[in-house]
Amino acid sequence: MYETKEEKEKVILVKAALSTENSTEIRNSIDELEELANTAGAIKVGEIIQVLPKFNNASYIGSGKLEELKLLVEETGADTIICDDELTPSQADYLSEATGVKCIDRTVLILDIFALHARTDEGKIQVGIAQMSYALSHLSGSYKKLSRLGGGIGTRGPGEQKIETDRRIIRNRISELRRQLKEKDISRKNTRKKRLEGTIKTVAIVGYTNAGKSTLLNKLTDAGVLSENKLFATLDPVTRKYTYEDGEEVLFSDTVGFVRKLPHFLIDAFRTTLMEAEYADVILIVGDASDPDLTNQMKVVHETLSELGIEGIRIITAFNKIDLVDGRLEEKLSLKELGLKKEDTVSISAATGQGIDELLLKIREIIHEGSVKIDTILSYSDAAKIQILREKGHLTLEEYLPDGIHITGEIDKSLEYLFNE
Repeated sequence: MYETKEEKEKVILVKAALSTENSTEIRNSIDELEELANTAGAIKVGEIIQVLPKFNNASYIGSGKLEELKLLVEETGADTIICDDELTPSQADYLSEATGVKCIDRTVLILDIFALHARTDEGKIQVGIAQMSYALSHLSGSYKKLSRLGGGIGTRGPGEQKIETDRRIIRNRISELRRQLKEKDISRKNTRKKRLEGTIKTVAIVGYTNAGKSTLLNKLTDAGVLSENKLFATLDPVTRKYTYEDGEEVLFSDTVGFVRKLPHFLIDAFRTTLMEAEYADVILIVGDASDPDLTNQMKVVHETLSELGIEGIRIITAFNKIDLVDGRLEEKLSLKELGLKKEDTVSISAATGQGIDELLLKIREIIHEGSVKIDTILSYSDAAKIQILREKGHLTLEEYLPDGIHITGEIDKSLEYLFNE
């Protein structure tokens, strides 16, 4: 018998924290970096944190901590150093040469996870664009050295073969990938257009990564989406239909999760996917109520939505995993600080089903804002109006009587006059 289990990459996490950051923010950031490393298939064997007035331009951390890092690499047999902030090519080179092991940053780590989890052609193209954009901004020879240090985190995916190319070739490759993505986006826009022309309302599920968005989608629609306790377990958008008891249908779309320090070019690359939120009738923000860093995570979600230019759409906030919360949620979360109204929030557990009915009720209330109920008897000569109600509103009853057709349902206020004539 031979042991064939792949040995996990051993990593040391390094964070140079600015003196403006408090201890909680520093701890949350390094803990999230560890989660990212675990998702990429690595194991943390050590960490170094240093508080500085500003980052060291040459080595990211100070000389004393650098010596400590060298010793830690020797003691643990680490393969890789992962820094919590984006490094310049010279900083990555300096740390790699000083320690003798590969050195990457948070951005490369996130790109690697995206490359690992992209399943559809569209997702792979978006990852390729992001990797090419990063390589272009860091083209100084650093990654030639990384490629000689072997495989592992930061060397997977479409960007791997383009590390040693020059700027012109990389730009050409980015242009080609964007052309392919545009073709995919045309198909997505056509799908969105059909949704908008139809009567089915859409709800875009957004939130911090690992907040339970996929679990919620599965609970609502039996979507069968991969749901793991890992960051960025799913990247590609999934849309599924939910049917209320009276037959009314709603589409739920799950999107890629957000994370702190998400690189701008990564948001740009995944803009077509994230635009599911822009075309939605309702945005459902899912937050992990059991996470001590919930408030900061919610701020990241709102900031990302703002960066995408998504505004003017009604938002419901669902605080998930309420079954794991000790005590009252209100004691750990300030709705006022987040600019949220209590009537637009609901506490749920996608795992147990707690609060799901209340959530669906809130969604329905928002969807029907601006609509009026129809309860009338149409003459047989006006039977064509029934089709208008089907296409533009929601028909709940169609009963043929001797003196006419009794119909009930809902339609936009602007079309109410058709049924009052």
